[in-house]
Amino acid sequence: MSEYLLPEGANAAVRGRETAVALEAVAEDDVVSGDPAQGIVELGAIGGAEAGIWELRGGVVTDTEVDELFIVLSGGASIELLDGPEAGTTVVVGPGDVMRLVGGTRTRWTVEDHIRKVYIAAE
Repeated sequence: MSEYLLPEGANAAVRGRETAVALEAVAEDDVVSGDPAQGIVELGAIGGAEAGIWELRGGVVTDTEVDELFIVLSGGASIELLDGPEAGTTVVVGPGDVMRLVGGTRTRWTVEDHIRKVYIAAE
């Protein structure tokens, strides 16, 4: 698709920490506290999975994850796993950290300032 920053068949690069990400308020039902805003820039598709840059700023939110692998580019978060065999576990991630999230897992993200990550995800 032409709106991707890294379209299929193109050898290209993106400056992940510098790419503009338009932020919008997080859906009210997902906000636990603060006034969080988030945004996504779609990079492209690889082997049937979607790749992109996601940023979340200031607050605590809940989410139901898709099957995903991500690398933190900047900032950080505490991610509490709310269900499944790891329920009650909190993982703290920061720049350079890599994490796998299993689809369907409920999470609570606590972000003091921001987190920006590049992800590869499949539904």
